[in-house]
Amino acid sequence: MIESNSKILITGGSQGIGRALARHFAEKGHKLFLLDVNKEGLQHTAEKHLEKYSDRVSWAQCDLSDTNAIRDTVKKAADYLGGKIDFLINNAGISYPYWPENKTMEDPSTLDMWKKYVDVNLTGNFALSQAAIPYMKVDHKDSANKLPGSKVGTAGPCIINVSSFRGVISDPNQEGYAASKAGLIGLSTAMAVSLQHFGIRVNTISPGRIKVTHENKEGDDKDQGWEHDEDDEETHATNRAGMPEDITEAAEYILGAGFVTGQNLVVDGGVTIMKGKA
Repeated sequence: MIESNSKILITGGSQGIGRALARHFAEKGHKLFLLDVNKEGLQHTAEKHLEKYSDRVSWAQCDLSDTNAIRDTVKKAADYLGGKIDFLINNAGISYPYWPENKTMEDPSTLDMWKKYVDVNLTGNFALSQAAIPYMKVDHKDSANKLPGSKVGTAGPCIINVSSFRGVISDPNQEGYAASKAGLIGLSTAMAVSLQHFGIRVNTISPGRIKVTHENKEGDDKDQGWEHDEDDEETHATNRAGMPEDITEAAEYILGAGFVTGQNLVVDGGVTIMKGKA
């Protein structure tokens, strides 16, 4: 549990897990600023899907491959949030895991896509975290989280980097995606050590197969919902694939868990423990 009316910056808010995160924390009464490169989808999320929370939700288009745009937009977010960011959830990234057009890494043209994966999924999230630090840092010596008897909810600022179980296991032809997501896990560990002096915790969530095809404007228009497939029972120890809410609940736990930092929480229904089932 985190303190009420926290100030949260969420990237990738137009659809999928990012939209579910935005809805979850808006319903909890927090103030949000959402980023995404998809302007139309993001506007729909903020102004239509979350219309009832319009007094505490704002948004801006931002391309994570553009460092200057990241810095300008984080400042805009901080201004809207009252000059302070309590929590940053770096959820945005290139989500398609395979090389385009069924290519393999043997094809030299995949190097261009490799660079995009690294620029967006890794460098973009580093730059966004870097830009947010001035609005998140506290004097760790006076941090409530350090005091004996501190309660959950006084855990101090936190950054969550959303990676993937593909950073731990991989299918063929996912080198660019898998490497960038694995890099996020290492980045979180390093940041957790470095940012302790600013009183900022850093953790990773690595989702597995999360069914989010309904979490977008088209899903709203068609009144789609979460779908269950028989194949999901065979590949998951939980007998189902993931729901967006599985990730939102994991995020809420991490944000309020003052003794948790530098960790990678794999939320995959047990796929990574089941040989040959990924």
